[in-house]
Amino acid sequence: MRPMSAPGPLAIAFPVVFRIGPLALPAHLAFESLAYFLGFHIYLALRRRWSDDLSENTRWSVLAAAAVGAAIGSRALGWLDHPAEAWAHRTDVTWLLGGKTIVGGLIGGLVAVELTKRAIGERRSTGDLYALPLCVGMAVGRVGCFLGGLPDHTYGTATSLPWGVDFGDGVRRHPTQLYEIAALGMIALWIRSARPRLFARKLERGDLFRGFLAFYLAFRIAVDVLKPEARPWLGLSGIQLAGVAGLLYYARDLPRIVLGIRSRPHG
Repeated sequence: MRPMSAPGPLAIAFPVVFRIGPLALPAHLAFESLAYFLGFHIYLALRRRWSDDLSENTRWSVLAAAAVGAAIGSRALGWLDHPAEAWAHRTDVTWLLGGKTIVGGLIGGLVAVELTKRAIGERRSTGDLYALPLCVGMAVGRVGCFLGGLPDHTYGTATSLPWGVDFGDGVRRHPTQLYEIAALGMIALWIRSARPRLFARKLERGDLFRGFLAFYLAFRIAVDVLKPEARPWLGLSGIQLAGVAGLLYYARDLPRIVLGIRSRPHG
C-alpha cells in the first residue's frame, strides 16, 4: 500500500484516493470521468434547447474531428511545452502518449474541426453549443488535478500567501488549479450573459465559443507565470506560446466580443 503524503494547510492528504471496499480510485481519475460525463450531458441538454440547425452528418463529423484533434493536440503541445524531455524520450512511446494539456486539446480540436468543415463544405460556425459544457467539464476536471497533488504537475510556484497549499512536500504553493476553476466559473457566467446578445444579433454565430477560448487562453498565459515551468520559447512556455497564437487567430473578433465593436462578418 502506497504511503500518503502529510496533510497540507487544508488538512488534505495528497494525492487523494477514494476507497470503495477493496478498490482504490484516484481522485484525479474520478473527477476526470465525472467531467466527461457532465460535459456531454450538458451538451445534450443545451442541444435540445438551442437548435443549431446542423445536419446529423455535420454534427457527428464535427464531434469526431474535435475528439481526434483534441487527442493529437493535447499530446503535441505537451511535447512543445517540454522539448528537451520530449527529445530525450523520443523513442519511448509510453512517455510520448502520456502527457496531455488542455490548451493543446482545445487548439487541436479547433484546427481539426475547421479542416473538417472545409472538407465537407460547412461554412457556419459550430462551436457555441460546446462553450458552456467545456467550461463545466474543465472546472470539474481541475478539481481532480488539485486533489492529485504533486504527481499531477499542475501546481504553482511557492508562495507566502495565506491561501498557499502544501501538497505534501512541506512547501506552500499557489493552488493554480483552484485559480483556474474560478476563472472558468467567470467565463461560464459570461457565456450565460452573452447568449441573449447572440440571439439579438449583437454577436455573431460562433462568438460564444470564440469568447470562451480567447478568455481561457488569456487566463492561461497569465496564470502559467505562476507555474514552475521551463520557458524555452522567447521566455514563454509552450502553453503560453500556443495561447498567444490562439489570441492572434481571434484578433479581429475580440473587439466585437469584448467591447461590442462590430467587425466585418466572417466570409
